[in-house]
Amino acid sequence: MTTSDIVFGTIMPNGMITGVTFIVSILCSLVIGAYIAFMYSLKNDYSGSYITTLAILPAVVQIVIMLVNGNIGAGVAVAGAFSLVRFRSAPGSGKEIVGIFLSMSAGLATGMGYIGIAVIFVVIITLADLLFSNISIFNGVNGEKYLKITVPEGLDFEGIFDDIFERYTTKAELTEVRTTAMGSLYRLNYKVVLRSKVSTKNMLDEMRERNGNLEIICSRPTASKTEEL
Repeated sequence: MTTSDIVFGTIMPNGMITGVTFIVSILCSLVIGAYIAFMYSLKNDYSGSYITTLAILPAVVQIVIMLVNGNIGAGVAVAGAFSLVRFRSAPGSGKEIVGIFLSMSAGLATGMGYIGIAVIFVVIITLADLLFSNISIFNGVNGEKYLKITVPEGLDFEGIFDDIFERYTTKAELTEVRTTAMGSLYRLNYKVVLRSKVSTKNMLDEMRERNGNLEIICSRPTASKTEEL
C-alpha cells in the first residue's frame, strides 16, 4: 500500500462497517469539527450554540452516511442531510452558511471512510478563509454604515442633510422613508460611506440640530438584517 493509498484511500474499502472503523471515523469527525469551530471563532462573531453545531455536525452527518452506505436511498439521504441548513432558526450570513456546509462535507467524507481527504480538505478551506479574512477586498471594508434619522412630520426633509453628507461622507443614499408614531414622525433610512478620519459624533450632532434632537441611529451593516429599520 502506497502513501497515496493511505492518505486518499478509504478505511472501509468494501463498504463494511466494523467497530474499529466506526470509532475511528466518529473520533476523527469530532476532532475535525472542533478544528472547524476553532478556526471559525478566530475571525468571526459567533454564538455558543453555533460553535457547538459546527463541532458536532460532522459526526452527525458521518453516521447518516455510514448507515445508508450502499443503499439505494443514499442519494435521497444525502440531499436531505444537506437541506437541513435551511431549517436554521435565524437567517445566517454567508460565512455561517459556508461553515455549516464545510462541517457537513467533512462528515460526508469521514462517513465514507476518507479520513485523509477530510483532514486535507478542511485544513485547506479553513486556512484559505483565514487568509481571505485578512484581505480587505474580500471583507468589503468600505466604511459603509446604516443611518436612521427620525424627523418631525412638519419638517421638509428633502435635501436638508445634503451639506452634512457632503462634508462627512463619500456616498449617501436614501433607501427608505416611512412614517412612525401614528404618522407624527418620519424615519429616513440611508446607506452612507463615511470619509476617512471624520468624527461620527460631530456629524450626528449637526444632524440633531436639524431634526429637533430626535433619535438618530448609526450602525454597521449586517449580513442578515431582520430588525425594523
